[in-house]
Amino acid sequence: MSKKNIAFLTGGYSGEAEISYKSAITIEKNLDHEKYVVYKIDIHPTGWWYEGPDGNDISIDKNDFSLNINGGKILFDAVLIGIHGTPGEDGKLQGYFDLLKIPYTSCDAATSALTFNKSFTVAVAAFGGISVARSMHLFQYKTPKAADVLGKLSLPLFVKPNNGGSSIGMSKVVDAGELPAALEKAFKEDPQVLVEEFIKGREFTIGVFKSKGTIVTLPITEVISKKDFFDYEAKYVAGFSDEITPAEADNSIIEKVNAAATKVYSLLNCRGIVRIDFIYNEEKGEPYMLEVNTVPGQSEASIVPKQVKAMGWSLKDFYSAILDECFNY
Repeated sequence: MSKKNIAFLTGGYSGEAEISYKSAITIEKNLDHEKYVVYKIDIHPTGWWYEGPDGNDISIDKNDFSLNINGGKILFDAVLIGIHGTPGEDGKLQGYFDLLKIPYTSCDAATSALTFNKSFTVAVAAFGGISVARSMHLFQYKTPKAADVLGKLSLPLFVKPNNGGSSIGMSKVVDAGELPAALEKAFKEDPQVLVEEFIKGREFTIGVFKSKGTIVTLPITEVISKKDFFDYEAKYVAGFSDEITPAEADNSIIEKVNAAATKVYSLLNCRGIVRIDFIYNEEKGEPYMLEVNTVPGQSEASIVPKQVKAMGWSLKDFYSAILDECFNY
């Protein structure tokens, strides 16, 4: 059986490109090179580049997403998207590959665009019966005032850019006087901001994917931040959080989080591997969905690789399952 040509995309146009390059190290090392011929493509503001065997960069032909190497044209059987942020997590590349009829490993264009918008995601989840925090969706052009927010939502609050990830630009507001600065910080990252009421509880995150047509939930991780919340530093700097995989929780809690994650994955028509974040409110006995990450981190320190190993799979088997599944759409 001939090997399939796989374009593995990394980089991106946002500040999350740095995280994409870290994920790329883990992914590339664990792809099955006996099954696939892998071409790592750097999607960069200066162009879309493949580093050739001689060390020179070769530009992708965007007309048909092909490479010309030594006079030979290389077309791709599938694309593995490893880009956090735009244009790999927000639906832009997915729409492009849909037009070219090239299979890819992530959620489709519509779901990627929806989940990249945090406010739209929680609105659709709530409509589908998933518990979410009370929130407000703010637009910079409407010059929102802190007093308007405080008139509708109760402190403490989380203020975050509506589009984007890695907790960049996010703040926790405990005192009303902190809100204007938090809004200014978030609006520097995005012209739309989501403000959510704080939900007290335990933070759980869970990877979910589909293999052979069946939705699979990975072992749950409990995140215990040593900071006030799970911000960028707590996520990516060693020592600022504890991540317990599998989570040490009662079976009833595990079952509720698994059920909620499966429902969210199905409701949003997800594909590939996604990571869904929840707060479990023990007083009400239910998980509240926070976010859906359609291209979750894959570095050695990231949560999903740890969950895959806790399930008893190798990362090579996992990435092969993700790639094999993309041909079914």
